[in-house]
Amino acid sequence: MITPALVAVLVVARAIVLMSRPVPWTPAFLLACIGQDALVAVAFLAAEAGTGRWRWGRWIISPMFWIITGYVALNVVVARVLPTPLTWQMLAAAGGPLADSIRHYATPSAVGAMVLVAGTAIVARLLGGQRPMASTVPAGVLGVTLLLAGAGGILAAQRVETWGLHKNALVTLVRSALPAIDAHATTEDWRRSSMPTPGGGASPLHGLAAGRNLVVIGLESTGAEFLHVYGGSDDVMPRLEELARHAIVFERAYAVSPDSIRSLFSVMCSRYPAFDTAASAYAEAPCGSVMEILRARGYRTALFHSGRFGYLGMNSVIRDRGFEVLEDAGDIGGNQESSFGVDDPATVARILSWIDSLDPENRFAVSYLPVAGHHPYTFSGPGAFGTATERDRYRSALYDGDVSIGVLLDGLRSRGLLQKTMVVVYGDHGEAFGRHPGNVGHTFFLYEENVRVPFFVAVPGALARQDLHDVTVSLVDVSPTIFDLLALPADARHQGQSALDGTMGPALFFTDYGARLVGLRDGPWKFIHDLGLSRSHLYDLDGDPGEEHDRAAEEPGRVAAYRHTLEAWSSAQKALLGEPRAASPSGSGMIR
Repeated sequence: MITPALVAVLVVARAIVLMSRPVPWTPAFLLACIGQDALVAVAFLAAEAGTGRWRWGRWIISPMFWIITGYVALNVVVARVLPTPLTWQMLAAAGGPLADSIRHYATPSAVGAMVLVAGTAIVARLLGGQRPMASTVPAGVLGVTLLLAGAGGILAAQRVETWGLHKNALVTLVRSALPAIDAHATTEDWRRSSMPTPGGGASPLHGLAAGRNLVVIGLESTGAEFLHVYGGSDDVMPRLEELARHAIVFERAYAVSPDSIRSLFSVMCSRYPAFDTAASAYAEAPCGSVMEILRARGYRTALFHSGRFGYLGMNSVIRDRGFEVLEDAGDIGGNQESSFGVDDPATVARILSWIDSLDPENRFAVSYLPVAGHHPYTFSGPGAFGTATERDRYRSALYDGDVSIGVLLDGLRSRGLLQKTMVVVYGDHGEAFGRHPGNVGHTFFLYEENVRVPFFVAVPGALARQDLHDVTVSLVDVSPTIFDLLALPADARHQGQSALDGTMGPALFFTDYGARLVGLRDGPWKFIHDLGLSRSHLYDLDGDPGEEHDRAAEEPGRVAAYRHTLEAWSSAQKALLGEPRAASPSGSGMIR
């Protein structure tokens, strides 16, 4: 039999991953971590038994063994860093733009881990050839043992927190290709809250920026926690902090997903993205883009991106959204070029050059998408916060990006335009550095470090001091808020609402790159539900900002209500994007 050799490969691969992390070495945890591996071995044993009756069966099973071994070895490298083996979503993202990040993790220890798995396969096959395993381990006994281990492991994974370490590479790949949720339309109000923020009626800030130019800055991988205005301990982005001192600041803003393209879609169109939905589907979605509306009113419009529009289908999100000019790294060029894009100073210089090319009588609306903050965290000079850790490099990269933003603001000021411009700043998602086990990067979890983002609006000269709004808002609310401040009518295609008036409900978000998670923030409550494991977590952020104490068992009614809301929202939004002509009433988030 070849199956015992596969078992050896899976055991060694699992051990390598577990030994790379601080884990609880309890029987229940270890059983949970071997469950999926055991079931894969059972399936392989069944295939081996099924083909063994034919003379050519070994020409199927042997190549299958080596293909599985190679894929498992590759995923050992991934799972030592990330909380999941490769998924289809990750494979789609791991193209040329991430080449520098991939090379960053191609270390000698990573190569050594792959060699160890491959070596295990070779030795196991040689030993199996010397002494047929069937003579010592009957296939029936092996099959029953593996089946029991698999069933026990699956049950244990439902009850024990594994942080994704229980996932088998093959099972994960197959499951990620299957739909996470069915599409069903609903008439429920997704953002109805059990504790709504008081409000309603016209805001005193309505029309504050009427007639002004517009600059929208979408910060890449910038979590709210790193900015001083949101409680950050260091002044990582001093020019933005200076701008925020006389700005409308929303203290609890959330991305719809810890994913750049989905966040951009939500900001531009005030629409939620959806599970199991490629970016190409967003091209036909109803939008009501600010740029489209402003261009129809005579504004000159443009988007400049230090990255590349081809990444993850970004073209489908930005095309035909009212931009007169669209330029990315390939159009801009730069002094420094990486796999992800070009240096932000080159992009800022291009923005100012474009503004200079306009007729002075023209008003303009421009979106600036920098890349500072994206892994592998590059910057010029020695780094303002050092290079000792990934977190230090990240903060140094944010500081470097902030310098470019300062150049842009100074450029507007020197041209006499800053006082005639509204500047909107938001983060597309956060960035994590292991505060919760396995939580690195941004796409895999829905903790505060993944989805809480900065969002503030500066109207230079119009506010004497900072105007703090302690409400929960979503990135789908950015465009309606811009409309409100520019004194433009609300758009019926929007699913968000102005963050300045009306009763604000929960912010909703999801991720499907590894675990399939949905979540929301409602007042002090933060709720996260795992669709795959059917497990929920509830946190009271007022007393537990670090999301360390799960209150789900204490609040079953709240858990059930939040879970129903999120499942209905996810299902309905998937149905809505599948039928792009079905519009939602402004601010309601409902499908009729």
